Amino acid sequence: MMHSAYFVMERVVSLNLRGILDAMLDGYVSPAASIKLLDLLLWIYTKKSMLEQSLSTFDKMLLNGFYPDVKNWNRILRILRDIGLVNKAREVYKRMNEIGIKPTIVTYNTLLDSFCKEGEVQQALYLLFEMQKRGCVPNDITYNVLVNGFSKKGELDEANRLIGEMQRSGLKVSAYTYNPLIYGYCVKGKLVQALVLEEEMISRGASPTVSTYNTFLYGLCKWEKMTDARKRFSDMLSKNLAPDIISYNTLIYGYCRLGNLDEAFVLFDDLSCQNLVPNVITYNTLICGLCRLGDFLMALQLKDDMVNRSILPDIFTYTILVNGSCNMGSLALAKEFFDEMLDVGLKPDQFAYTTRAVAELKLVGSSTDFKLKEEMLAKGFTPDYITYNVFIDALCKLGKFGEAFSFLQKMVVDGFTPDHVTYTSFIHAYLKNGCLREARSIFDEMLRRGLSPSVVTYTVLIHGHAVKGRIEFAFSYFAEMLEKSVQPNVITYNALINGLCKVKSIAPAYKILSKMEEKGISPNKYSYTLLINENCNMGNWPEALGLYKEMLDRGIQPDYVTHSALMKLLDKDHKIHAIQCLENLVQFCEGTVKAKD
Repeated sequence: MMHSAYFVMERVVSLNLRGILDAMLDGYVSPAASIKLLDLLLWIYTKKSMLEQSLSTFDKMLLNGFYPDVKNWNRILRILRDIGLVNKAREVYKRMNEIGIKPTIVTYNTLLDSFCKEGEVQQALYLLFEMQKRGCVPNDITYNVLVNGFSKKGELDEANRLIGEMQRSGLKVSAYTYNPLIYGYCVKGKLVQALVLEEEMISRGASPTVSTYNTFLYGLCKWEKMTDARKRFSDMLSKNLAPDIISYNTLIYGYCRLGNLDEAFVLFDDLSCQNLVPNVITYNTLICGLCRLGDFLMALQLKDDMVNRSILPDIFTYTILVNGSCNMGSLALAKEFFDEMLDVGLKPDQFAYTTRAVAELKLVGSSTDFKLKEEMLAKGFTPDYITYNVFIDALCKLGKFGEAFSFLQKMVVDGFTPDHVTYTSFIHAYLKNGCLREARSIFDEMLRRGLSPSVVTYTVLIHGHAVKGRIEFAFSYFAEMLEKSVQPNVITYNALINGLCKVKSIAPAYKILSKMEEKGISPNKYSYTLLINENCNMGNWPEALGLYKEMLDRGIQPDYVTHSALMKLLDKDHKIHAIQCLENLVQFCEGTVKAKD
């Protein structure tokens, strides 16, 4: 019977016979048959992802007193989750309870996922307590959703606690459980904690997946640890896990960040050997890397190559080229790429418009002729926080504080309250111009308005005072950020090390390095270069060489600045000897790494 009914309703849907719905709702069919047929119709709509029809049918059923079964309520919640209508999902759940339909584990998990996707993690936690109170026992999906949500929100301690609770409940953990938290640690530069978490995951019987390795690759590339990243890549191969295009794109991104395009293109060429096809992200990463190095001609050749391979440039491709044209000083070329983006049918997003606008600002040298609001409104975009903050930052960097404050006033008139990013742009620009008092004044105003300074705000204040030798003020800001539970990052610690080196306080600089590592934050090439530079200034070349070796041992690649610091006080004969010494050291370290492999 139901099989036949399903076939009939399928035909109703395919022929778009909406009158059948009205007939069932208006009582032309018995109520008992109507509810079954309506449930069937709603199921078919949801199964075919016919969103408008699904939601319309659902609303009409409720309005006419026909209540779907719990599976259809769950399907509607899933639809609302997927299109980001969390408030509507909340209303549906409330109505469910009012009618007396008992939620299932699927109901709770779907709603939890909705909250987490929208960043409402505390609301998700309240729902967890509610479901437990009502006797619905969380399963592994419940905890995986919550761990993912809290990890993305940056609340890593809570995500860790949830994994512990999951294990105590006897639920099986998997790589899917741990991967989001590992990613959270990697993004924050807490690579040691991420590695500890991976070991815990393995000890719990969960094997790392390609996604796990890709997460570590991203973290290592983001923090410029390319030697470690390549080692991870090799380890992945040794465990018979085949790298995917994400693995390659991540490594290419890492090398492009460091300006090592040669190695990036070696990986690009290796894709065909691994039966992998480059995608638009691969090309965008390489084009961006080339533009940053000023090799605009090669970037254009690469764009032609991607088109020849039937990989169509996207909004990001054109935005990168617009920005690259701007950096070359060619406003005409920037406009040409922007117009080409429109001609091929792409609709520029807010970032694309803002990039072009900032290009005009930088190259024309004035923002008065460029009517930001009118331009963006004409294209259907309303300037938002990002738009205003990007413009204010650009004006501040150009030293046009008057125009920057005018944009600040426009921002307020348009109903946007300046946030910590806005104020940090002013603070950074004033500090860069040596205006410490003005920077402090802006910072005080920020605090008066109840805004919380971010790690970036405190770091620019610490750096701005440290480079001027005002080390006591730098440490005062450092103490204040710790007191307010704003966690320093490697850039913050480097700013302190730099300041201490400038005032010839090398011993305290080493203490800062140790303190940083105690907090699980690994030093980077800048940390070492600062200490190498100061040791060389003091004539302590053996200590500088020891730091250089330590860099290599830890897989941190020195750059031109590092080598310049090592060589700057040596005469010609000593430089030749030093170069030979460094070459031997590099060969020794490479040999050691290969032996370990």
